Amino acid sequence: MSSRLTPTVRIQAEDFDVAAEIALLGEGRADVGAVVTFTGLCRDEDGALGALHLEHYAGMAEAEIARIADEAGARWPITGLTVIHRVGRIEPGRNIVLVATASAHRDAAFQAASFMMDYLKSRAPFWKKEERRDGTTGGWVDAKESDEEATRRWSRRS
Repeated sequence: MSSRLTPTVRIQAEDFDVAAEIALLGEGRADVGAVVTFTGLCRDEDGALGALHLEHYAGMAEAEIARIADEAGARWPITGLTVIHRVGRIEPGRNIVLVATASAHRDAAFQAASFMMDYLKSRAPFWKKEERRDGTTGGWVDAKESDEEATRRWSRRS
């Protein structure tokens, strides 16, 4: 990883401004040719979901995300990386997570962003519990096998 790259990792209850975060990564920097972003939103699950309650293991979650970010920086020539993950009660249509990567070239930015999201979905210590619109509480949301498979593809690459 470039010694100039210091990933931004934030876990917060407050919403985030995607445009402002993009501006922080690329504005006025001659070494940035591409900024790739992924914003994950809370789905309404066909109208049945009232909200998600996201919890995390404080300290450990930040450390794990920073570790994953360091690995992304070692694999690709990225010049900037921001990961923001929300916790607390999040209603459908609201932001949950932002991953933004900057690089001189688009392929590195795309690959690093995809890598980060795959690892966040399967390895970062976050837990989601459903609050149903009918007033009942759904269960904890289990990890999906497709998320695990997406993560395994990165171990097959150099």
